[in-house]
Amino acid sequence: MTSYAALPSLAGTVSAARAVTDRPRAGDALLDADEGIEQLYLAHWDRMVRLSVLLVRDQGVAEEIVQDAYVAVHQRWDRLNDPERALAYLRQAIVNRSRSALRHRAVVQRYLSRQSAPADAPGSDESVLGDARRQLVLDALRQLPRRQREVLALRYYLDMSEAEIAETLGVSRGAVKSHASRGAAALRPILDRLGPDVRGG
Repeated sequence: MTSYAALPSLAGTVSAARAVTDRPRAGDALLDADEGIEQLYLAHWDRMVRLSVLLVRDQGVAEEIVQDAYVAVHQRWDRLNDPERALAYLRQAIVNRSRSALRHRAVVQRYLSRQSAPADAPGSDESVLGDARRQLVLDALRQLPRRQREVLALRYYLDMSEAEIAETLGVSRGAVKSHASRGAAALRPILDRLGPDVRGG
């Protein structure tokens, strides 16, 4: 289980909030926010992560979504000022952020489904063969697990760096390397079954 102390974004938000005011009443309110968000975390973190996992089907992305939602609740604590209202806002924030993650994923997949490189010589045999190869590779990519498919597509179709892919998908660079390696290994036998035209042979 992730510990409360292991949430650097949340701890950073609390520290930054304390630094911007020296009024006693504001300090008391911030302490209440700290206590309230800690209680909310201890009571609901695991359930909120499970909710987000059900929505986005990715543990790492779900944990990031929930952490961001807790930070948002802390920042609005003076307006919420009630555990039940805070929990309702937390759920809404998680659902909204999960939907945003899914929309982003759908945009990437729609783009990839339409992706085709322009032909240097329209109508030539080489161009037609190249387009056919690209379509077959796309068909092969669709047979991979979602994360491997996304990493390989972003790397080889959009020419993104490991750091850019990690940021886009919300994973570590190590995870990008792992998914790319596993995806490439899984792709080889699929391309072999599709024939030599795909391999360029």
